[in-house]
Amino acid sequence: MHPEFSLMRRRVLMAIAALPAARVVQAQDGDLELKRTGGPYVPTPQVVVDEMLRIGRVGPGDFVVDLGSGDGVIVLTAAVKLKARGFGVDIDPELVTQSNNEAKIRGVADRAAFHVQDVFKADISKATVVTLYLLPNMMLDLRPKILADLRPGTRVVAHDYHFGEWLPDDQYTWDVPEKEAVNGVPRATVYLWIVPARVAGRWRLNLAAPAGEKFDLTLRQTFQNLDGTVAGGGAKGVKLTQSRLSGNEISFAFPSGGDRHLFKGRVAGDTMEGTVELAGGKGAAKWTATRVKA
Repeated sequence: MHPEFSLMRRRVLMAIAALPAARVVQAQDGDLELKRTGGPYVPTPQVVVDEMLRIGRVGPGDFVVDLGSGDGVIVLTAAVKLKARGFGVDIDPELVTQSNNEAKIRGVADRAAFHVQDVFKADISKATVVTLYLLPNMMLDLRPKILADLRPGTRVVAHDYHFGEWLPDDQYTWDVPEKEAVNGVPRATVYLWIVPARVAGRWRLNLAAPAGEKFDLTLRQTFQNLDGTVAGGGAKGVKLTQSRLSGNEISFAFPSGGDRHLFKGRVAGDTMEGTVELAGGKGAAKWTATRVKA
């Protein structure tokens, strides 16, 4: 390819990248063609793929789903290097064929597959890790599906673009010479989110012996951010402190007798259970909570 044409083509691709829901594919006549999806096909450098899988803590027991899988490098790397299973979906048939052929060549076709599919229609319910490299508008459009279809605790990893006001649980930015420079800096950012359990609402909280107390717990939730109040045991509308939600893991505290009860536990649908460190150094007790239906 002539150097001047190559430079012009890169500039065209970067300009198209700013358009919403567009994918660049190579037409048979050699012209660039646009298809509706999450952005232009831009290969992810291997160093970024490795970092995405690292921050996502991918291992042999994981099922990785890549939405907008392109050349399949993320799922293929997870299968080859980390012995994970999974699949990728992409709207471009040629890229999907290329990815499936590469899976056969690498001997991981039994663990890595690729499908021609709209990312909004993909069944992601089995995923333990979801990866994305899509433009900002597509990320925001996919956010409701991510929160609704994935089980609490599922890890979601994205390259460069995020979910708006759903802030990441972790992120990492570093210089990547292999990337096309933006504003003169070839840099990448990877983001990690842990899908939070749905805990907003009213709960009946029970402390086992030696405390043996009952409380009414009201929780308010914005993504993984949690606050609320508790009533009972002489307390009325006392605000929670040290509230934290990570997947199914929940913790919170509230004052009692000049000290505080500190709760840690797990959410399972409409129930919670765990251990509470009792105020005043009175030891620990088991606790359970049941959601109060409206």
